[in-house]
Amino acid sequence: MKSFVLDHALLPAGWARDVRVEVADGMIVAVQPGSPADGAERIAGIALPGLPNLHCHAFQRAMAGLAERRGAADSFWTWRAVMYGFLAALTPDDVEAIAAFAYMEMLESGFTAVGEFHYLHHDVDGRPFADIGEMAARIAAAAAATGIGLTLLPSFYANGDFSGVAGMPGQRRFLNDPDGFLKLLARTREIAAAVADAAVGIAPHSLRAVTPDALRAVAEAGGSGPIHIHAAEQTKEVADCIAALGQPPVAWLLDNFDVGPRWCLVHATHMETGETLRLARSRAVAGLCPLTEANLGDGIFRAGEFLSGGGRFGVGSDSNIAIGAAAELRQLEYSQRLSQRARNVLAAHEGQSTGRRLYEGALAGGAQALGRRIGSIEGGRRADIVVLAAEHPDVAGRGDDSWLDTYVFVAGAKLVRTVLVGGATVVSDGRHRVHAAIAERYRKVVTQLISK
Repeated sequence: MKSFVLDHALLPAGWARDVRVEVADGMIVAVQPGSPADGAERIAGIALPGLPNLHCHAFQRAMAGLAERRGAADSFWTWRAVMYGFLAALTPDDVEAIAAFAYMEMLESGFTAVGEFHYLHHDVDGRPFADIGEMAARIAAAAAATGIGLTLLPSFYANGDFSGVAGMPGQRRFLNDPDGFLKLLARTREIAAAVADAAVGIAPHSLRAVTPDALRAVAEAGGSGPIHIHAAEQTKEVADCIAALGQPPVAWLLDNFDVGPRWCLVHATHMETGETLRLARSRAVAGLCPLTEANLGDGIFRAGEFLSGGGRFGVGSDSNIAIGAAAELRQLEYSQRLSQRARNVLAAHEGQSTGRRLYEGALAGGAQALGRRIGSIEGGRRADIVVLAAEHPDVAGRGDDSWLDTYVFVAGAKLVRTVLVGGATVVSDGRHRVHAAIAERYRKVVTQLISK
């Protein structure tokens, strides 16, 4: 049993002071506001439940900044070509080093769990490794080394485009048939079992990468864990889906599958109003990645309509062009302000804190999408806690929800002082416990990759 007292904490019932938290085997067993320390460790600052990062492609962290030169008709699709070229030479050692660096940055920025949408499965020539789960094992090793919570989402990628078009050379490291994918899934579960409190789901990449029959077979055989899928990220994808399947991606999924709480539709950017409200009513999670969506020029999610319809959402770092828990929430709100030429668009009612509305929404949706007992400081949840520096000048004179507004819209990661995952301290004074070693390994790997 481990005991500590938080100066200030955001609990399900609201803000509280002198909150005593009892932790056993990484899980919170008791929470008592207004308690004396009585020998427990006191953790100074403003404590929040750690934010889940529901969508990540860790290896892409190493190519951040390498696709920022204009080309002919530059778009998501030209960015994708750069990405395919970059991943062509990545080794398992490279992937582990890159993932560890990305996960360290997530922890230092206020994320305490990650959903790794993992599609880089095979060797450089497209052949499976001797251990079909070699790359998944490297992701799990990076999570264990950094201490971040993990939901491992092996991605099923069978085709290069709609109607079963064969994969192109740049996709050969992703591809599996349904039988091969289910073998990979079984091995992934073995790997994840060795990581503290990890979960496993499945991630059919997109409707362009799997046929309807293959998607149905994998969804039925994949167990009861989370199901994540990219949907309606790009206008070309939507147009191609209508041509191939007769409907846009989100509408087609809602009509052909029992889309519900297990599902996370990543991006869902280009929906009509009817689709938006249907997705909201489904109780599935919309997996939003505002910084990546802005960087790639994807478009703006219909967040106002979706939330007004009762929709559930979480945020993810996706391409890891920039990693920041507060920054994703800030960009989500700012995209709505720009499109609607209004302020505090996503607050539900007059007088509500926009920062708190966003933060609590992303906590609940992220925990649901990752299929783990996280997202709240209460009994029965993992002790994943982010503590902000109360003495920072940016929070001077503030309190309660104003702390959250300042964190989300002003200071961001600068405020993150202490981070606990499963009750263990992984970040102190804003720095990961093994920051130097992880950063040096990453520096060497990226230097070698770029010089090739």
